Amino acid sequence: MTPLVASAVLNPINSTLIAVALVPIGQAFGAGPERTAWLISALYLATAVGQPVVGLLVDRYGARRVLVGGALVVIIAAIGGMIPVSVEWLTGVRAVLGIGTCAGFPAAMAVLRKRADALGQGVPARVLSVLSLSSQTIMVIGPTLGGVLISLFGWPAIFAVNLPLAGISLLLAVLWVPKDAPARAAGAPKPARIDLAGIALFSAALLVLLCYLMAPGIGDLWLLAAAIAVGGVFTWVELRVRTPFIDLRMLAANRAILRTYLRQALSFMAIYAIMFGYVQWLEEGRGFSESVAGLMLLPMSAVAVVAAALSGRPTGVRARLLVVAGALVAGSVALLFVDDSTWPAGLLGLVAVFGLAQGLTSVANQTTLYREAPAETIGTASGLFRTAQYLGAIVASTVIAQCYGGHADSGGLHRLAVVLVVISGLLLLVTAADRGLRRAESRPRLG
Repeated sequence: MTPLVASAVLNPINSTLIAVALVPIGQAFGAGPERTAWLISALYLATAVGQPVVGLLVDRYGARRVLVGGALVVIIAAIGGMIPVSVEWLTGVRAVLGIGTCAGFPAAMAVLRKRADALGQGVPARVLSVLSLSSQTIMVIGPTLGGVLISLFGWPAIFAVNLPLAGISLLLAVLWVPKDAPARAAGAPKPARIDLAGIALFSAALLVLLCYLMAPGIGDLWLLAAAIAVGGVFTWVELRVRTPFIDLRMLAANRAILRTYLRQALSFMAIYAIMFGYVQWLEEGRGFSESVAGLMLLPMSAVAVVAAALSGRPTGVRARLLVVAGALVAGSVALLFVDDSTWPAGLLGLVAVFGLAQGLTSVANQTTLYREAPAETIGTASGLFRTAQYLGAIVASTVIAQCYGGHADSGGLHRLAVVLVVISGLLLLVTAADRGLRRAESRPRLG
C-alpha cells in the first residue's frame, strides 16, 4: 500500500496547494481570477483526458511501469514551475503536472484488484478506505501547507515541493511495487493498436468545451457548437474502432457505472467550488492572508478525514451518498447568508459541513465502482472515474470565474451559492432515485 498511496496523493496535493496560491500568483503577474482560474482548469483538463489514457496503459503495460513514468513527468514539471515566466507558462506547467499525476489512482486500483482476485476476496473496502483517507489527509494539509510554503518561500514553493514527493514516489515504486509481466509474452498475439484518434478527439472536445465555459456568451456559441460536433465525431469513431479508447457500448450497457460517474462529478463540482472559491473570497473579500485562509479550511479537511476513516465498509453505500447530497444542500443554502460581517466561528462551521460530504463521497463511490467494473478494464474504468471528478472540477473553476469576475466579493460568493444549491439539489434527486444502489449491496461484484 505504501508506494500506491505515495503515488496516488501526488494529484490531490497539487489540486489543493494551488488554492491559496491563486491570489499571490495573480498579484505577481497582474492577473485577475478570470485568468488564474486557468491554473485550476489546466491541471484538471489534463487529468480528465489523461486518467483514462493512463488507465489504458496500466491495463496494457502494467502498473509499475506507469507509476515510474508518471513520477518522472512530475519531477520535470516541478522544475518548470519554479521558473516565473508568466501565468500562461504556469498554466502549461500545471497541465504537465496533471498528466504526470494521473498514474497513481488507476495503477493503485489495478494492483488492488489483481491482489484481491488472487486471494479470492471481494471488495477490499478497508483498503479502498485507506487509499481515500490518504487523499483526504493530503487535502487536509494541502491548503495549510501551501499557505506556510508561500509565506516562507513565495508561491514557486508549491511547485518545488513536488521534487521530494515525486522522488519518494519513484523510489518506492521501483522498490516495492511488484514487477509487471512482460508487455508481450512470447508467442502472444500482437496487442491491438491504441486508439490515438479517439484520444485526440476526446481531448479536443474537452478543450473546446472548456474554452467556451471559461467565457460563455452569445458571441462564443460557435465554440459550444464546435465542441458538440467534435464530440459527435468522437462518438462515431469510438463505435466503429475495434479497440476504442473509451468503450461507449460497455458504458451504455453498464448504467450503474454511469450513475457513479455522474454522482462523482456533481459532488466534486460543489466540493471544488468551495475549496477554491471560498478561499479566494476569504483572501480578497475578507482580507485574510494566504496562511490564515488555508487554516480556515482545516475544519473541512479534518471532518473529511474522520468521515473517510469511518466509512470503510462495503455496505451502507446508499445511505452515505444520501448524507453527502444532504450535506451539500445544507452547506450551499447556508452560504447564501455569509457576508463580510459573518463571525469566524460561522465561517469555520460552514466548511465543516462540506467536509462531511468530501469525506464520504469518494469512499462510497469507489466501492460502487470497484463492484461494478470488469476486472480486465479496471484501470480504464478507474481513470474514467477520476475523469468524471475532474470534469466537475473544471466546471467548478468555470463557475468561480463567472461568479466572481474581476474580484472575489460577497456578491460573487452569493452567486456561487445559488449555483451550488442547484448542483447539490440535482445530486440529491439523482441519488434518491437510484434504486440500483440498494440492489448493488446484495449483488456480488463483477469479476
